[in-house]
Amino acid sequence: MTAPGRSGTHDVVNQVPPLVGYDVADDAALISGLHREGGGWVEAEVHRLGTLAGAASTQEHARLANVHKPVLRTHDSRGHRIDEVEFHPSWHHLMGIAVSHGLHAAPWADNRPGAHVARAAKFMVWTQAEAGHGCPISMTYASVPALRYAPDLAATYEPLLTAAAYDPGLRLPMAKGGLLAGMAMTEKQGGSDVRANTTIATPAGADSYVLTGHKWFCSAPMCDLFLVLAQAPEGLTCFLLPRVLPDGSRNAMYLQRLKDKLGNTSNASSEVEYDHAVAWRVGEPGRGVATIINMVTATRLDCVLGSAAAIRQATVLAADYARQRRSFGATLIDHPAMTGVVADLVLESEAATTLALRLAGAADRAARGDTGEAALLRVALPAAKYWVCKRTPLITAEALECLGGNGYVEDYSIMPRLLRDAPLNSIWEGSGNVTSLDVLRALSRDPACADALLAEVDLAAGDGRVAAAADRLRAALKGLAGITDAQHDARLLAGQITVALQAALLARHAPSAVADAFLSTRLQPTSAWAAPATPFGSLPRGLDLAAILARAHVLSQAQSDPAKPVATGR
Repeated sequence: MTAPGRSGTHDVVNQVPPLVGYDVADDAALISGLHREGGGWVEAEVHRLGTLAGAASTQEHARLANVHKPVLRTHDSRGHRIDEVEFHPSWHHLMGIAVSHGLHAAPWADNRPGAHVARAAKFMVWTQAEAGHGCPISMTYASVPALRYAPDLAATYEPLLTAAAYDPGLRLPMAKGGLLAGMAMTEKQGGSDVRANTTIATPAGADSYVLTGHKWFCSAPMCDLFLVLAQAPEGLTCFLLPRVLPDGSRNAMYLQRLKDKLGNTSNASSEVEYDHAVAWRVGEPGRGVATIINMVTATRLDCVLGSAAAIRQATVLAADYARQRRSFGATLIDHPAMTGVVADLVLESEAATTLALRLAGAADRAARGDTGEAALLRVALPAAKYWVCKRTPLITAEALECLGGNGYVEDYSIMPRLLRDAPLNSIWEGSGNVTSLDVLRALSRDPACADALLAEVDLAAGDGRVAAAADRLRAALKGLAGITDAQHDARLLAGQITVALQAALLARHAPSAVADAFLSTRLQPTSAWAAPATPFGSLPRGLDLAAILARAHVLSQAQSDPAKPVATGR
């Protein structure tokens, strides 16, 4: 509308309202995967959480949590060391919802088949509200299987780690309603090479030690407990380190500074110093990596889930904008060039979501003793972690471009935040080279991994394109035995594995329009790594793009009631 007494130069037309007031779980690939992998019993809660994630008030909490970054207070006003991190109330609001819905560790206390799948779907929905607070949520989830290497410690702390109570603040753990856990592995001289760690663990009686050293990255330092790697007399060992000791005193864990990061700004990441900090051994002495790898596996799954969710969110935002914004006498989505771009993004989203939930199903069944699913997970998870997470920044950037200059403006769209956050999952828990080499390691150490992988792809071999991709994959795996420099092809193989799995899953479970488009464009026989080299939007003619685009159509508050103003809280 034009303000009284003003000319019409500032009439606001052809501006797309914020995408608010919708159900984030209105995602056919997500819901069908949830049911297929055994977690369908949680669908109603997933939709409730999805509606909450899409609410305008939640999006305002997300904005505030990122604008008002965590602040480190090392000392109080009288000079006492306190090592506290202050968060905006919106951070605590988001955390409270995540914990109350069991995203942190509930499946470990739930014996129902599909519990980990149910949690995965909820995590994918709620991380679209705001991704940064997912870090302590994910680490708490991942801490439980590692902690079980110390049964006495697990018996003490696991009930509080799985409790659906968010109870922030630095207090005696056993006096709190619920706990959060983090981990500290990386040191400045070693990075991913944790065996180069120099933090020393000195025995102090029974399974108790004192730790002295420095950690270059300690994410979410406000957690109650931390799994830490340090050099014991027997070698690198895993330890549980509490911030508050059983006698109520503060442990000697000192926060040196918070990291000034590209993205993930709502979450605190820090450097920490240990000066004879008390810790308890978890697992066998000298077997720290073997112990904590269980935590890494679980957090890697969350990296895939989070990246798939980010791809979905960016795609939905791009599709929603393109449906409403007009140019040259038509909506953007009706221009063939834009139709192809958005449809291509939808294919990536469908493939990432379907594979992510399949991996969650494998994790659920592996946790219940299924050795075949465990073997598939050992090779498919690092491959997917490499491929899906690495494609997320590319996809997010393309989705942002669908909004043109508006997508680059902070107060117009959340796209800038999504783009800043996008690279992180690719870095966390082993960057591209590390995860690709883990694929080689799994294949070389356990023949069951290759068998499980090929068996999964072969389930869709009735489609000739998948069968041909399976043959190429077999040849690549067979060729590994004779390659002395297998590392050279590690990334190519990780990508080939992931795309073959995605294609096989879509061939079996996706609508024919989606499956046909993905298989026609991603399984190129001339490509050694089975992925398109052309830019997004370069789809061949003859595909059912309308059916593909329908997969990213959500109904927002503004669209359901265009006359009703949308309250953003800003």
